Amino acid sequence: MSPETQIENRPTKRGPRHVARQAMEERILDAAAWVFSQSGYDGATMAEIAIKADLPKANVHYYFKSKAGLYSTVLSKILATWLDQMNAFTADQDPAMALKRYIHGKIELSRVYPIPSRVFANELLHGAPFIDRELATDLRDEVDRIAEVFKTWKERGRIRPVDARHLLITLWAATQTYADFEVQVDTVLRAKAGEKAVFQAGAEQLTEIVLRGLGLEVPRE
Repeated sequence: MSPETQIENRPTKRGPRHVARQAMEERILDAAAWVFSQSGYDGATMAEIAIKADLPKANVHYYFKSKAGLYSTVLSKILATWLDQMNAFTADQDPAMALKRYIHGKIELSRVYPIPSRVFANELLHGAPFIDRELATDLRDEVDRIAEVFKTWKERGRIRPVDARHLLITLWAATQTYADFEVQVDTVLRAKAGEKAVFQAGAEQLTEIVLRGLGLEVPRE
């Protein structure tokens, strides 16, 4: 919609035009994530993304002006989703419950969004040229915040001493591997790709290991 459009004619945030635009952007982002996961950034093309989205190339360019912008949006979206999961950690939360919810939520994201996770992993393997700023600001700031939460829990005698940063890195590796190395996981477990029971079992076992190591009982909610 052009800037000249009168305010009264603009759709509200929840209006039908906004919903339609959001749905179209999601469609393009899903297609882009798949193409980037298969071809990498350098190998992917806007034409290939348009074919995957079943849209004219001009439509893709209408919503995303460049491949770089589209790729950055795919990365930022998955990072934002992961950061939202970190809201489970606050000083007033029960440590065992917060960790359980985070682990289960993170593994569920690997089940639901495996392709964006692989795109993100590939970006990191190439030095994070498109997402380095967000890593150095949004991610690091959130990790610093969580480290303070763990420090408070320790001072209150609620958990055993632990380096929260190393713990988070361990949890990311343990949860994202279900998406990033799906073939290996399925081969070892003789499972079918995306099988929910596999992710659930992994979440329960990881929760048990982490909580026991911190001297916590596993919540049975």
